[in-house]
Amino acid sequence: MTPQPDTIMQLGMGFWASKTLLSAIELELFTDLATGPKDLETIRRRLGLHERGARDFLDTLVTVGMLEREDGLYRNGDEADHFLDKAKPTYIGGVLEMANHRLYKFWGGLTDALRTGHPQNETRHGQEPFFETLYSDPARLREFLGAMTAVSRAANSAIARQVPWGDYQTFADIGTAQGDLPVQIAEANEHMRGVGFDLPVVEPIFDEYVSRSRAADRISFVGGDFFEDPLPNADVILMGHILHDWGLEEKKTLIRKAYDALPAGGSLVIYESIIDDDRRFNIFGLLMSLNMLIETERGFDFTASDCQGWLADAGFSESRVEHLVGPDSMVVGVK
Repeated sequence: MTPQPDTIMQLGMGFWASKTLLSAIELELFTDLATGPKDLETIRRRLGLHERGARDFLDTLVTVGMLEREDGLYRNGDEADHFLDKAKPTYIGGVLEMANHRLYKFWGGLTDALRTGHPQNETRHGQEPFFETLYSDPARLREFLGAMTAVSRAANSAIARQVPWGDYQTFADIGTAQGDLPVQIAEANEHMRGVGFDLPVVEPIFDEYVSRSRAADRISFVGGDFFEDPLPNADVILMGHILHDWGLEEKKTLIRKAYDALPAGGSLVIYESIIDDDRRFNIFGLLMSLNMLIETERGFDFTASDCQGWLADAGFSESRVEHLVGPDSMVVGVK
């Protein structure tokens, strides 16, 4: 068959559809429509849209499956209603808001990043690194950690089911954020007791989130810096979306520190958007690694084989790989 340019054009102009979705989230369109279907003019007035582009904007969202339209009324599609309504605990729009406000413009520097190996975020323009600024602002930090919880919740739930928790009594979640992973584990496994480990500034946000859990009496917080301080001792240590932020030596350091904190027979659970070993299929993992190029000095995502090699180097006697959900998988090392 004669090659056609359709895929090239869809990929090359993909930012059109992406920015349409991001603008809809910024305008809180999906949160507004969660209260009920509305016609074009009502939406236009409520969101403050100019009449020139409003209809095309909404109908574009229909064609990409985010909205439905019937008899002139627009309503959320199922995925948008579940994940993009700010009033729902399943809202993942926080991370997309960050993509809209920050990453969208920084990815414009990808070519420079590929040529230089240098980040293209705030640091390129002499500003304070994003995360340092974020952690100094309690309101922004709370919002960001909530977004991270929503993005990770499905994988956290899978971990709470798939790890053989009956073999263990205690766990420690490193870089715990709000503490959703400890909550999921403790609620699904009534014999487990665990801690969330993160920078001390996170503690009040963690405590507030965990206090709403029926397992709150079995979960506690430990403050510290995982490079400067020892990791908590536990039967299982978990690191979710942590290692990809760092270079190879930092990754190996954290794995060795986890090994030292585990008893014989204990396990380290590493979960990320693990790239498939053939590096052909997990497009999200590969794009996330490019995002680490944009955002960090040395961070990168990795394959399961890469991770298993680091675990073996640290002394772990065996390891296995299990898919969790979507692009996320876990690598489990046993001491």
